[in-house]
Amino acid sequence: MSVESTKNWFDQGGASYARFRPEYPPELAKFFATVAPSSDLALDVGCGTGQLTVQLAEYFQQTLGLDPSADQLAHATRHPKVEYRIAPAEALPVAPGSASLIAAAQAAHWFDLPRFFGEVRRVAARDAVLSLLSYGALSLDGELDERFQRFYRADLGRFWPAERRLVDAGYASPPFPVDEHAPPPLHIRKDWALDELLGYIATWSAIRAAREAGQNELLQRFAGELGELWGDPQARREVRWPINMRLGTV
Repeated sequence: MSVESTKNWFDQGGASYARFRPEYPPELAKFFATVAPSSDLALDVGCGTGQLTVQLAEYFQQTLGLDPSADQLAHATRHPKVEYRIAPAEALPVAPGSASLIAAAQAAHWFDLPRFFGEVRRVAARDAVLSLLSYGALSLDGELDERFQRFYRADLGRFWPAERRLVDAGYASPPFPVDEHAPPPLHIRKDWALDELLGYIATWSAIRAAREAGQNELLQRFAGELGELWGDPQARREVRWPINMRLGTV
């Protein structure tokens, strides 16, 4: 695969976030439904384009997807039992004591966590469940994984925001002021062609920062080298992400 044939993959818009972000496994929403004290109301805080939100709606009577970005919500997946609202994590537009589940998927590293936890305590129903979760860095097989990991950690290292360390660590370091429980082991798995993997990578904040710093050559070199290792760009290969989670009862 030539560098020229990949030239557009690092120039993506908001719709690409919705198209390429991997979906959470259905077991995740089902698990939340089993541990929440009721099915009354689930909050997906920092919901983005609603990857988790619509899955929660299968198990909860009411599901709210909350995000401060109007662009993200404009591309959110619609569902008859989901309502999306523009709102920050630090000011949840929910009645006190009403939420059975408060989840933040791939978002809590952007929150003012002390203020968010204050809001959690305000809106949580008795024994409500709080979860901060993220999927870590993806992995591939063999030489593909070696080249990807070098790109992710070395080539892009200086372009990741400091908050990314919280994602990679599964939010392990911040205080978690609830009664914490061990989560189940879960993973995301996708069988992707090369264009799907590059489309996903193009949604990263570090890619945007690298482009703004004039590092297009670095990005294109990676895309070309990955393409050479991949072979037939239509071949579908397994991509895996670990799901990291802090879980507790409010």
